[in-house]
Amino acid sequence: MIRAALLLLFLLLPLRGVSAETEQVVLGLSHSRVAITARFDGSDILVFGAVKRETPIPDDRLDVIIAIVGPSHPTTVRRKSRLFGIWINTAAVEVDSAPAFYAVATSGPLGTVLSDTEDLRHRISIRRAIRSVGAPSELGDAQDFTRALIRIKQNDGSYQLLEGAVEVDQQTLFRTSIALPSNLTEGNYATRIFLTRNGAVVSHFETVIDVRKVGLERFLFNLAREQALAYGLLSLAIAIAAGWLASTAFRLLRNS
Repeated sequence: MIRAALLLLFLLLPLRGVSAETEQVVLGLSHSRVAITARFDGSDILVFGAVKRETPIPDDRLDVIIAIVGPSHPTTVRRKSRLFGIWINTAAVEVDSAPAFYAVATSGPLGTVLSDTEDLRHRISIRRAIRSVGAPSELGDAQDFTRALIRIKQNDGSYQLLEGAVEVDQQTLFRTSIALPSNLTEGNYATRIFLTRNGAVVSHFETVIDVRKVGLERFLFNLAREQALAYGLLSLAIAIAAGWLASTAFRLLRNS
């Protein structure tokens, strides 16, 4: 069924981003919009597509890299040290720009399908996606903070390296599934597809997955950001009402 859908996509979808490249990506997504609600516990995105070409298939192996990149923002990484029997923050480094979510799926080991030069050029690997680190001059191990950030994000599922997760069929059809965690940040998630041969990028394509809060969550989010006073008063009213209801229920139970 999936193979039939891929073949139909290959034959019928219009070509996007035409250029002088001899191989072009024709892409499909299981859904291009993710709605965050109170019951949202993550989502799986099926990315599938085909390679459109006007020339015979080259003899070199075709590899595919798919990256989904969330919104980037500055992030402060702090180091804790034990002093006088307690743990306290003793050093901090601000990462200039780090994506809230980053997943890279490949058709083989990343170091094999992508050269370091191409990685530097396109910023595909997780470590390249983190732009730079501004560290105090007296701090000589700033890169340790970057590695710590990557490790923390990998542990909670926000950063994923999925080597060998992309299936490539006859150097023409490809597909993979990427899990989005429940702690998604709202925004546009760039989906980037790279075709490589011998570690060199021969073609690339980009589209966007829209991640937004909906319903009550959207209302409260906008209220908190755009009308802070009203949001504060509403929160106070809810807290007072909850306290009054709890007190009334306790009094009725005690008198019964």
